[in-house]
Amino acid sequence: MSNEGKRIVLVGGCFDILHIGHITFLEKAKAEGDILVVLLESDESIRKNKGSNRPINTQEDRAKILSALKSVDLVIRLPLMESNQEYDDLVAKIQPDIIASAYGDKAISHKRRQAQKLGIELKIVMKVLKDKSTTNLIKLLGYS
Repeated sequence: MSNEGKRIVLVGGCFDILHIGHITFLEKAKAEGDILVVLLESDESIRKNKGSNRPINTQEDRAKILSALKSVDLVIRLPLMESNQEYDDLVAKIQPDIIASAYGDKAISHKRRQAQKLGIELKIVMKVLKDKSTTNLIKLLGYS
């Protein structure tokens, strides 16, 4: 990815029902560089990891919503990734300057390993807001 001297910040996630935790995370990640790239998990991956009733919004809809945010410069819609190596290969192609994450992210050890492998910085921009998660919103609405 040609960055023309600008710092690329890379984040990844599901971003299913967009909430203030997502917005805050994306804004803080963007503040670390010039270009914010979001790797957006596939519907299949979310179903595999969170259950058959997820995601609520399709990957296409989630991508459109994220693309409308001023903090987000590029959304990459991921296929179902079968291995960490597939993620590693994609991240190496993107050549980010920073991988941004949140303290409490379940994938933090993998992201740390990716950053070390590429010789780039892993930046923790905030804590995961457990009470602001999509899973909690779904429960509050009476769904399981």
